[in-house]
Amino acid sequence: MSRFSRPRTLTDTVRDLERAGQLVRIDYPIDPELELAEVQRRLYRHQAPAVLFTHPKGTTFPMLANLFGTRDRMRFLFRDTLDDVRKLVELKADPEKARRKPWRYWNLPLLLSRLRPRFVASGPILRHQAPLSALPRLRCWPDDGGAFVTLPQVYTEDPDHPGWSRSNLGMYRVQISGGEYVPDREVGLHYQIHRGIGVHHAAARRRGERLRVNVVIGGPPALALAAVMPLPEGMPELAFAAALSGHRLRLVLAANGLPMPADADFVISGSLDPTATKPEGPFGDHLGYYSLTHPFPVMTVDAVYHRPGAIWPFTVVGRPPQEDTVFGEFIHELTGPVLPTVLPGLRAVHAVDAAGVHPLLLAIGSERYVPYAAERRPQELLTLAHAILGQGQLSLAKYLFIVAQEDDPTLDIHDIPAFLRHLLERFDPTADLHFQTRTTIDTLDYSAGEGLNAGSKLVIAAAGPVRRRLGTTIPESLRFPEGWGHPQLVLPGILAIAGPPFRAHQEDTAADVQQLIQFWEAHPSLAPDAAAFPLLVLVDDAAFTAASVSKALWVVFTRSNPAADVYGIGATTHRKHWGCRGSLMIDARLKPHMAPPLVEDPAITKRVDALAARGGPLHGLIG
Repeated sequence: MSRFSRPRTLTDTVRDLERAGQLVRIDYPIDPELELAEVQRRLYRHQAPAVLFTHPKGTTFPMLANLFGTRDRMRFLFRDTLDDVRKLVELKADPEKARRKPWRYWNLPLLLSRLRPRFVASGPILRHQAPLSALPRLRCWPDDGGAFVTLPQVYTEDPDHPGWSRSNLGMYRVQISGGEYVPDREVGLHYQIHRGIGVHHAAARRRGERLRVNVVIGGPPALALAAVMPLPEGMPELAFAAALSGHRLRLVLAANGLPMPADADFVISGSLDPTATKPEGPFGDHLGYYSLTHPFPVMTVDAVYHRPGAIWPFTVVGRPPQEDTVFGEFIHELTGPVLPTVLPGLRAVHAVDAAGVHPLLLAIGSERYVPYAAERRPQELLTLAHAILGQGQLSLAKYLFIVAQEDDPTLDIHDIPAFLRHLLERFDPTADLHFQTRTTIDTLDYSAGEGLNAGSKLVIAAAGPVRRRLGTTIPESLRFPEGWGHPQLVLPGILAIAGPPFRAHQEDTAADVQQLIQFWEAHPSLAPDAAAFPLLVLVDDAAFTAASVSKALWVVFTRSNPAADVYGIGATTHRKHWGCRGSLMIDARLKPHMAPPLVEDPAITKRVDALAARGGPLHGLIG
């Protein structure tokens, strides 16, 4: 395919990747019941090519895995349009650039003309219809409550202002089998807090009418990326998808009167009752645990459309990193320059994928409020922190660590060990911890045990010179009361300490943690030096936690709720501000109220091992 031949369909994309040696076909019948999901996880880990399974069991439709599995492949998919999209992002950040560098933006009128979709009377998506039960039924984890669509693009419009310009295209979980759903008639629609569809659903509820919904699967790959883009409310994802596709999107009307992409592979078309819900789940999620069964909106299906030769793309979510990690990296690459223009003084933000994205947010900002002060402390950083926690999906952050750029202009926000070292060397645990209690967190985060979307937040802000020298060896004098021990060095200044199985909080206090603190306060010579080890993480398995930075991030930030699980040696409260004179402690043990972590089925693992063995159909692809 020549440089400027831009694929318009998923079939075009498959051919393009195949010609480039980035896709292989597998004719051997592999089961969408758990097997394909484990295969996909291994494809991603091995940085394998995309794979088209031409004859998966239980369906007549081929299934496409690992389409977005590497950053290089993501760039290859959009190689002809990335620069054009960057131009639009640059102008969003600084509109004056078009005047200062007209030669760079010579094709701006053409780019803008592509953003508006083109409505057509017919298209491939209208050629065929099928029952819901004919669609591939992918189950990813042993305790999943049914099959769900893993790369859906859910399209809705604002009932108060109908039309594509006020539309939302989001990636929300769509359960197509199992549970209490009427077969071939109903699907579950799980959308998380602070998503665009929620605004539309609220408007439909207020009006007492059904919300029309089209669930799109496949089509131009730009649609899937657009569905996960953190665009401002009111900016249609369809326009971004058109810019990334390099051409105007063709739309046709479904039976429910709502537009759908003419070149999509599948569309499940229907509507949501304004008030009806049914139990949805459980399902493995991107935090690495099961999201449990909860009532979510139920969608009545009017029709299931598919194009000739339709392909079903899929992915798997689970403990990071997974394929969706590439989405996050690519999105940051495209949108990184914009956020500082929205929040003056903010230099960089990083939602940490290894910690499950929303549980941990890192930020670098300016500290310019009192440049003449003899002693610098976080001030502008706190203003920025509150602003960050008021921005779209960034508002779901549970831990926000923010530092001043002036203290180290070379600090790379994506070098997590360096960032944590910078923070721990400078923060003052008596003054720099700022809690928000009883607030909103990620729908999938069960660390608080207070129901969906409920939990707390902790901001740690650090500015000024180095306060301490971090320890890099475990002190020989360190001792523990019974039940605690096996310390492991995670990073300079951070120790993981294994504790007994967690017991229920009593008045928001874990008694065994208090006993540990009291032991060290009574025997300070046996306690960790707070200057050398300002952060202690209490875990079930210290060796596992310290085995890698990614494992430590996952354990600590997905298994703790700041208001309940943050402690400190020598804790004090002054005018309702909590701090500590000694080491800060995070209790990151598994709690009874948490959802269980994801574990693969040993029988499935054995079957996939056989597929990967010498002579097997997947040998050389997944090890």
